[in-house]
Amino acid sequence: SNPEIFEFQYFRPQTLQEVENFIISKVSEMPDVPGTWYQLAVVAKETKALIGDIGIHFMEADTSQVEIGFTLSREYQGKGYAFEAVAGVLNYIFGSMNKHRIIASVDPRNSKSIALLERIGMRREAHFIKSIWFNNQWTDDVVYAILEEEWKANANIS
Repeated sequence: SNPEIFEFQYFRPQTLQEVENFIISKVSEMPDVPGTWYQLAVVAKETKALIGDIGIHFMEADTSQVEIGFTLSREYQGKGYAFEAVAGVLNYIFGSMNKHRIIASVDPRNSKSIALLERIGMRREAHFIKSIWFNNQWTDDVVYAILEEEWKANANIS
């Protein structure tokens, strides 16, 4: 619910009840269902505290591709947690799920997310100008992607 964190997020809970309802609605969902988002919790190993989440969008049109999105609490940013979590999810998607391609759609003003996507080895594929209606304004959209073979050749695999 921190405005600095959800600046670039579509889901903006205003109450604890909204968050609880969201979590309850996600508990029974299964991964790899075309047209759905599957949410994973990011938990700090040391404290077991919930520090963020990663969403995986299983695309309806092409089931060999997925989209990811992530959020991390401000106090845990810049400490390697997001890199470790996203790398783990990419390992799972390419390894266990045998997907071909992963994309991420990001607002070009979201420099922290862009830095993570580039550090993880994803490449910028497109920059769409004022293509998304978000926060009562037209917003640019930048798309990053990585192929399975690129990820497997990447030295960052953990």
